[in-house]
Amino acid sequence: MPVTSTLARLTETVDAAAPELVALSHAVHARPELAFEEHYASGLVADALAGHGFAVTRGIADLETAFVARSGSGPLRVAVFAEYDALPGIGHACGHNIIAAAGVGAGLALASVADELGLTVEVYGTPAEESGAGKVLMLRRGAFDGVACAGMVHPAPFDVVRTRTLALADLAIAFTGREAHASAAPWAGRNAGDAATVAQVALGLLRQHLEPGQQLHGFVSEGGTAPNVVPAATELLYYLRAETAESLERLAARADDCFAAGALATGCTHEVREVSPSYSELRSDDALADAYRAAAIAIGRDPVAPEYERAVPLGSTDMGNVSHAVPSIHPLIGLETDGAVTHQPEFTAAAASPSADRAVRDGALALAAAFAAVAEDETERARLQDGAERRGRNGGQ
Repeated sequence: MPVTSTLARLTETVDAAAPELVALSHAVHARPELAFEEHYASGLVADALAGHGFAVTRGIADLETAFVARSGSGPLRVAVFAEYDALPGIGHACGHNIIAAAGVGAGLALASVADELGLTVEVYGTPAEESGAGKVLMLRRGAFDGVACAGMVHPAPFDVVRTRTLALADLAIAFTGREAHASAAPWAGRNAGDAATVAQVALGLLRQHLEPGQQLHGFVSEGGTAPNVVPAATELLYYLRAETAESLERLAARADDCFAAGALATGCTHEVREVSPSYSELRSDDALADAYRAAAIAIGRDPVAPEYERAVPLGSTDMGNVSHAVPSIHPLIGLETDGAVTHQPEFTAAAASPSADRAVRDGALALAAAFAAVAEDETERARLQDGAERRGRNGGQ
């Protein structure tokens, strides 16, 4: 925990900003936008920070809806992430409006103590987490070079400090055959629909033999044009997941065999392409996580006990890639959902409830307190600063 005077300052700042933060959360929630299309939401979040004196640079990393907002000039650069993309058809069923508002709140709180703690506070607007790997693109393009530590909070039905996520590959598999009349001359065709079917049967049988932590799921995104035409083109969209990047590579190799089997059995050809960059599994920085846990408990949260954290998977996130390059945390902040989980329509409603509004406030405060605590700890501060300088000497991330 940060010293008492620092925590009081953080609390005062977040509580003073709470009405604005809640209004921001509701505004983003009311107008959901998909990956890379978050012009309204990113503008709202960036404008909110600019209104509090942050210097805002928009369109960073060649992404129109990405930005960075900076306050302070201290040597220790801390990064808070704000997400704001929604899901097709069900809006903010992952609660990214809460992430955005809590990120602004944490940034404002840290800015209030930046001079005393020697911080440069950076709030990053990060588009396209649900699909598109916005943070991966930003990382590859150097947006986070020099950052000492990074963090964000994510809504869920419960509080978890060391969130477990899986590495992910986002694949499209195209099968190509040859059209023919399905009744008059089916032998003249090569059925790409059958190729997709054989591949999915093979994938289904593979499930019995998956390693612990491996997952695969997908659907037919293109299946033909008419019942009386042998389909010449079909497409599958699949996610492959695993506990580590190494395990994901092994799963991908076996899945590739299933795709090839579908093509071989039906006389078709196939092509596998990566829809968006792969996500890495999340690594939580121990010192930041411990500081966050202490802060969360101090403000009345009840996070899952450490020994049970690995039993609570989240899915996958591009924050995992950041955590492999920069010491990071990605805690879950709980809200009341009446049994709903993320990516359900009922969670969309919960993400704009009074419980969600409390999560905005508590998430902002706990995240800011965690960063302040490591900044005040000489040993941890030196570790983070040395790591940032070492990464800089090695060419960034």
